[in-house]
Amino acid sequence: MTELYKKNLTELHDLLTGKEVTAKEIAEATFKRIKETEPQVDAFITLNEERAIELATKLDVAGIDETQPLAGLPIGIKDNIVTKDLLTTAGSKMLFNFEPIYDATVMEQLYSAGMIPVGKLNMDEFAMGGSTETSYFKKTKNAWDQTKVPGGSSGGSAAAVAAGQIGASLGSDTGGSIRQPAAFNGIVGMKPTYGRVSRFGLIAFASSLDQIGPLTRTVKDNAFLLNAISGWDKRDSSSAKIEVPDFTAGLTGDIKGLKIAVPKEFMTEGVAPEIRTAVEKAVTTFKGLGATVDEVSLPHSKYGVEVYYIIASSEASSNLQRFDGIRYGYRSENVKDLEDVYVNSRSEGFGLEVKRRIMLGTFSLSAGYYDAYFKKAGQVRTLICRDFDAVFNDYDLIIGPTTPTVAYGLGENIEDPITMYTADVLTIPVNLAGLPGMSVPCGFVDGLPVGLQLIGKHFDEATMYQAAYAFEQATNFHKQQPAILGGHA
Repeated sequence: MTELYKKNLTELHDLLTGKEVTAKEIAEATFKRIKETEPQVDAFITLNEERAIELATKLDVAGIDETQPLAGLPIGIKDNIVTKDLLTTAGSKMLFNFEPIYDATVMEQLYSAGMIPVGKLNMDEFAMGGSTETSYFKKTKNAWDQTKVPGGSSGGSAAAVAAGQIGASLGSDTGGSIRQPAAFNGIVGMKPTYGRVSRFGLIAFASSLDQIGPLTRTVKDNAFLLNAISGWDKRDSSSAKIEVPDFTAGLTGDIKGLKIAVPKEFMTEGVAPEIRTAVEKAVTTFKGLGATVDEVSLPHSKYGVEVYYIIASSEASSNLQRFDGIRYGYRSENVKDLEDVYVNSRSEGFGLEVKRRIMLGTFSLSAGYYDAYFKKAGQVRTLICRDFDAVFNDYDLIIGPTTPTVAYGLGENIEDPITMYTADVLTIPVNLAGLPGMSVPCGFVDGLPVGLQLIGKHFDEATMYQAAYAFEQATNFHKQQPAILGGHA
């Protein structure tokens, strides 16, 4: 049998239900693979080995039902999703010893689906960053080239899947943090509609933008995982009470008559020519599948980065007030009085990028500057939303590049925050509008993957999966593997 780590979720499910392998054997093989490759990838902060093997053994005794496509399968969890009695750090010194007393809603849903969480994945500190280089613990490497960044902030979640450590993971996306690392690592990453997946138990960065979503190797696996984690949650006030369809139902490969828009603002000189060429070839593929593709305009998307960094930093400065050295997490020992506890714990516990965003957000919300910055950003956000609404009046889907470049070198941009921030120019507008967005592999440049971004109407992930699946079946990008998986990268 081919090594289990090379199998996707659907293939592993077939092996389980065919009694060719047990859940315990898959779990043991997963930890073996993680330990073999972790020195190269550095994707995990914490492993959950003992409990995972125990859970897998119980599932084997109970039996794996054919109607449970995810039962007995391992999954990795981004370390800003709280897990009961399992270290949850958000990639920060501030939470270096935090073991939650409850599970996030998505964790409860994964357990209900029979999945086995194998560990917590590295990330940019408090999800603030685009390269997983701001983590307090380690720097994760790109699965295709270990001298390159894996993207961020869900870099651990993407690299672990692409390197064959696990078949699937959960990440979170505030301005592109699922889609960008998915693109850099040549896998499928979905940011669902805001409100589709509960945020209860997600350590907040920017509450009006954050959304949990799945990263997998194939579109079908991704759809199965979104089925499992979607749904209304009374504990999350932003959760949408809307029916969850079966996202796998439309995976037929037929997209005849689908109307697709390509915004000219997504294909400008700011996007590398090789990336534009890969997306143009993808457009040709969609046309060959029977879709119609037209150029459109999203005129206010060019302001997305500025709007995002004001709104996201303002919400972050508010959300991160709870980390004060009093209740949990890091507390400075270099103190003389209560004020020292607050000031020194935060000064020593937070990293440079987190401090930068807290300062930016506090300034934007301060008296005298609120109207000029935060309020104005909210108004422009509305204009960005209206642009998308206008396009979706006539089209089913928007496509374009996920990122302006392929993965860049470790240490190359981390000292230049402006370059880092503008790298999210193509993904940010989707979060500002609360829309679903996903990235699928659509090519290679110098041996590194290129991502194609698909953007759908609110709560219409089904159409995105339908189109992404048809594209995946018509191409072979998802079948190409990095050298760490035995490919020829």
